[in-house]
Amino acid sequence: MNPFHYAFKVKDISSTRQFYVDILGCEEGRSTENWLDFNFFGHQLSAHISNDFPKLDFCGKVDGIEVPIPHFGCLLEKSEFQKIQQKLEAANIEFIVKPQLRYEGKPGEQMTMFVFDLSGNPLEFKYFSDESEVFAL
Repeated sequence: MNPFHYAFKVKDISSTRQFYVDILGCEEGRSTENWLDFNFFGHQLSAHISNDFPKLDFCGKVDGIEVPIPHFGCLLEKSEFQKIQQKLEAANIEFIVKPQLRYEGKPGEQMTMFVFDLSGNPLEFKYFSDESEVFAL
């Protein structure tokens, strides 16, 4: 799969660096006083300072769970998911959706968790019980 690039809004560089680099362990790339690039599990994210954040809408209903839209995140291996969960818990990051199993016993069974970064951007981390079912119907 090809890496993607995603540019998004953050409140400041310092708290963005704290969350993505210090807590999650992402490798920092280029930066200026207004933006910061980093390696988000093999993908290039570019965080840009803004004061204009749209209101979140919890309109996403997935397997009975309301999730914030928009959001972004990453598909991980089980061990990576557990490591990120431990890092978030150790940093006292509150879960929007606590780690839980979705679609149990069905195609696409997955563990998922949602958090806000320190700018209020919702992120989802998940792993599939069977990676071949990522796009299962």
